Amino acid sequence: MVTDDIRKSFSKIVDRVKSMDPVNVREWFDQLSVLNFDGGTLVIGCPDKSIVQFLEDNCLASFTQAAQAITGYLVTVEFKQHVSEPKEIGDPTSLTSFRLNPDLTFKNFVVGPANRLAHASCVAVSNSPGDTYNPLFLYGSVGLGKTHLLHAICYEFQVSNPNVRISFLTCEDFVNRFIKAIEEGTISTFQQQFRNVDILIIDDVQFLHGREGSQEEFFHTFNALYDNNKQIVLSADCAPSEIKSLEERLVSRFKWGLVARIDPPSYETRIAIVQKKAHLRGLDISDEIAEYIASKVKANIRELEGALTTLYAMAQACGEEISLELAKEAFGQEPESHRDITISDITKIVTEHYDVRLADLQSKNRSQSIALPRQICMYLARKLTNHSLEEIGGHLGGRDHTTVMHAFSKIEKLIQTDENRKAQIQELTEIIKNHK
Repeated sequence: MVTDDIRKSFSKIVDRVKSMDPVNVREWFDQLSVLNFDGGTLVIGCPDKSIVQFLEDNCLASFTQAAQAITGYLVTVEFKQHVSEPKEIGDPTSLTSFRLNPDLTFKNFVVGPANRLAHASCVAVSNSPGDTYNPLFLYGSVGLGKTHLLHAICYEFQVSNPNVRISFLTCEDFVNRFIKAIEEGTISTFQQQFRNVDILIIDDVQFLHGREGSQEEFFHTFNALYDNNKQIVLSADCAPSEIKSLEERLVSRFKWGLVARIDPPSYETRIAIVQKKAHLRGLDISDEIAEYIASKVKANIRELEGALTTLYAMAQACGEEISLELAKEAFGQEPESHRDITISDITKIVTEHYDVRLADLQSKNRSQSIALPRQICMYLARKLTNHSLEEIGGHLGGRDHTTVMHAFSKIEKLIQTDENRKAQIQELTEIIKNHK
């Protein structure tokens, strides 16, 4: 039984989470409720499975800490859907390694001149898979909305046909599964999994470059699906013909359907994106503030999200309402030379200094010679850019925001205890600042 006292305590828990974890605050936090609180376990009810997955992946630690702080007990937290539903994306039979993000739907995608064709083609594919634009190839720089559109396609399929067989994964995951199948002698099983789906969605397909065996396998997978009118959707950071060391027969097939480019958003689109992202986080900001943020952050959509997170965190820390003055304080005091620093600038300088490759930093290699430069990159990115924790982690191998926070904390402590390392990082900082 859930009493009024428990409900009041839960309201305080949610408020505490909002102040502790501004990166992951969402408007739908207000739709969460207590299903049960018994035996030291707090069961939190969620509107749908995608929200359950989002909270499990991003907010379990913050909700647990908040619950223990508010109740004074050693509490564990579980997230459950209010009402069970039929099979959804994310079940083992769907083969997807992605946990769909409830924010990334067509409804929440802001359409502008730079992405209109890509958005329209994704909507068309979701309405008629296998018949329109097959394959569909999206490309553009990091943080412009490619992955958002891929998630949105999956959501539409989930709504219209929950039993559709979807495989949605990164190219890196596809390659790793292929390698594992070779090691375990299960190539036949691997082929059956990917050649018998209704929809194959591969993110960051540029990672096929230089991988001859994986390209061969993907070529035959592509043919098997295409010949059976199964939908194929691919994304990359460049056009098919610009992917290095990609076999010509694959380049040709990637062009069979529609190739749609996504460009950086215009000023007007950026304003709309800021307003949309603020609404998703339950924030009420004026047009004046949205215009100011859009004028300061021009590179990509993820940076706009990071700017909102910074503003929200600052408002929480100061106990103030979000205002134009606060926004100016948050973004207006940065030296001009710092404003254009990107994560790519930082990784370029750090990899050169430590004589490692970017691919090493993005890999799962945890050796000290790789882990330290990776953590320094995260630390400097957090210090010198407005990128969100998720974007920093995403650029360095798809790591989550808690990994970035851990790296930042570790380097901070290292600077305090190791004078040589402190001098080294100060030197790197100056090189990066003067790099432009």
